[in-house]
Amino acid sequence: MVSVLFLFITSFLSAQNNKNQPLDLKAIMSGEKYIGYSPEGIFWHPNSKEIFFSWNPDNDSLRSTYQVKAPFSTAPIKLPADKWLAFPPGGVLSKNKGLRFILREGDIYKQILPDGPLTPFVISSDRESNIAFAKGDSMLTFQRNNNLFAIHLFDGSLRQLTHFTEVKPTTPSLKNTAEQWLEKEQLDLFDVLEDRKAIADKRKREEPKSNLYLPKPFFLQNKRLVQMSHSSDLKYVACKLVTENVGKETQVPDFVTNSGFTTNLRSREKVGFPQPTYEMGVFLTEKDSFYTLNVKKLSGIYKKPEYLKWYQDSKNPFVDTFPEPKPVVINGPVWSSKNQPLFVVRSLDHKDRWLVLLDPASGKWEEIDHQHDTAWIGGPGIESYDQAVGNIEWLPNGEQFYFQSEKTGFSHLYLYDVKSKSVSQLTSGSFEVLNTRLSLDGQHIYLTANAEGPHQQHFYKLNIASKNLVKLTSGVGNAEVTISPDEKYLAIRFSTSNTPWELFVQENKPNAKTIQITHSTSDAFRSYSWRKPEIVWFKARDGENVSARWYKPEANISHKGAVIFVHGAGYLQNVHEWWSTYYREYMFHNLLADKGYTVLDIDYRGSAGYGRDWRTGIYRYMGGKDLSDQVDGARFLIEKHNIDSSRIGIYGGSYGGFITLMALFNENNTFKSGAALRSVTDWAHYNHGYTSNILNVPSLDPIAYRRSSPMYFADGLKGNLLMLHGMVDVNVHFQDIVRLSQRLIELGKENWELAVFPMEDHGFVETTSWLDEYRRILQLFDKTIAKPESEKK
Repeated sequence: MVSVLFLFITSFLSAQNNKNQPLDLKAIMSGEKYIGYSPEGIFWHPNSKEIFFSWNPDNDSLRSTYQVKAPFSTAPIKLPADKWLAFPPGGVLSKNKGLRFILREGDIYKQILPDGPLTPFVISSDRESNIAFAKGDSMLTFQRNNNLFAIHLFDGSLRQLTHFTEVKPTTPSLKNTAEQWLEKEQLDLFDVLEDRKAIADKRKREEPKSNLYLPKPFFLQNKRLVQMSHSSDLKYVACKLVTENVGKETQVPDFVTNSGFTTNLRSREKVGFPQPTYEMGVFLTEKDSFYTLNVKKLSGIYKKPEYLKWYQDSKNPFVDTFPEPKPVVINGPVWSSKNQPLFVVRSLDHKDRWLVLLDPASGKWEEIDHQHDTAWIGGPGIESYDQAVGNIEWLPNGEQFYFQSEKTGFSHLYLYDVKSKSVSQLTSGSFEVLNTRLSLDGQHIYLTANAEGPHQQHFYKLNIASKNLVKLTSGVGNAEVTISPDEKYLAIRFSTSNTPWELFVQENKPNAKTIQITHSTSDAFRSYSWRKPEIVWFKARDGENVSARWYKPEANISHKGAVIFVHGAGYLQNVHEWWSTYYREYMFHNLLADKGYTVLDIDYRGSAGYGRDWRTGIYRYMGGKDLSDQVDGARFLIEKHNIDSSRIGIYGGSYGGFITLMALFNENNTFKSGAALRSVTDWAHYNHGYTSNILNVPSLDPIAYRRSSPMYFADGLKGNLLMLHGMVDVNVHFQDIVRLSQRLIELGKENWELAVFPMEDHGFVETTSWLDEYRRILQLFDKTIAKPESEKK
């Protein structure tokens, strides 16, 4: 792979004009229309000889599906829509790879492989979902109207496996005394009535029961069935139930509509509002019985979070346990080949994750692993989302499974043996395992990791028995791999920091020759010599090493002004050796460097890629170390690269916008100006899933919210602030920036502006909006930090 990727990179560079044309802001803000459309959505045909992917080399208004066939020596072919629709991705595949079922618009279609047409299999006015094979691929199961059904693939018979229904029928009310007397009197008086009643009662007793094979009903009442999963022998069905606690939804007004009338877009609740409660039940199909899991004896389930000590009355000792167990959600299960379910239990205060093995016949369970985090559970392969299972797979023997844990401070793989009840660590070191997949032989795990260092990601093959880790991809960058069904080939999306993603194919072995499938970049994009930003490290005030991308202007044009960019999402990585998701910002930083600016792009505390302690470095204090890392980055530029301390700007969007506000309000001696895009201004108004991980909930931890929200520090504004926000943002609501604007007005602040974008959501879509946004940002920096005060008119 090294030689081919070297040719790929050098050919890309040689195609660039050594004499750069000045970058045009309008062009780079058009995004992929200017760059070219990279391939995405890679998937293999089950025959392992064809690759399909989404691409748009002709710069059309829409992407199309392309196909390339082994030996991958010819150019990709654009598929017409009818051919593409005849072989869509996804679905379920039989073990012998001869049969596939897929869902399309709520119906089930069948395909005989390798090249048979899609044929209707289950077509109904109801919506079918959640298809799976069962009983050695002899049956297909699907979900319809909260119930599980199974079709026998040999005789076509259909069986309903569960009978969940919404509301229990009301029992007829008992007759009062007067009614009972009147009925008895009628029967005593009229023989015909008495005879007819006797015959009806006898018929009811002796008549064969209808629906003899239909499971008895189980009534959901006020619960909602959100997930079903069955054992391969169909003896057990796991059912996840939720009871909603309906809070007040927010409404986002949409002013520019087709109708000409303002409409309200439904959005989310705010953090801390009542959340749903969850149960996990198991239905035994052969016994027609149902029970729910009781996990009240899990270790640590009564333990209080440590932050509650901050609010303890000093007159009374702190009691570190609750009288009742903490609310949890039970996710999964992951079924073994021996039909044993493994559940992932997560506390809804985000501090605990348990792995639980269940004997489904008896309902007895065993705790396998307990991971506790004083901040919040998360990390690659574990995830911070309450409903996540994470990277867990059983080995084919049904006696071992692997899972991930941050036990060592980095997310690594572990193997659990059911018989010996032992855990062994499979990977180790100061790196993170990101994605995993068990090999066909069950003896290896394919994985993506940053084992070469935090700024590269590659594809590896791990021998489970020997723990030997073999690197399969090479080059400096990121290799996103989709392995062929027969595991003989790797389809690789590869990029570097200044070359966008392209598709390659290689054999599944180290140092294999690669074949480049796509050439996606435009002539206009290749005509400029894009910088490969240098990755630098600087020392933070607490002694930690912080990495950043450094865009350096030529010495003869540097004017000693600098801009610090703050990436969004918080838990995201932008300092790396591959093509950034912030590709417009990357191009903008090249433009800034061409104009003499030094640009620093920092992976501050809370960013992804650096382990558990870095991930949780913002716990209970957003705007703490994540902000001081920006200030220390500015100090690094001043002390090491001769930047003028009076001419440093900062900008970013979403979380980056939030940090920009905190920087202008709380570090006004460091930053002269800043542009805050789609910014969170008050974390008590953001969503529950993200915010409660980091800051807990406002009613229980008001200190964390108050010290983390720019709204409370607006009085510190001294520099030049530009705020920009989409008005139909259903993520960070426009209300956020309106509330802050009112606060700035009441404080009598000057030197701030607000630009609104009436038709944009959180992620901008229109080139005109991108251009207007970044034109304003460029004007802000050109006006305030491009020249020393002595040179300004």
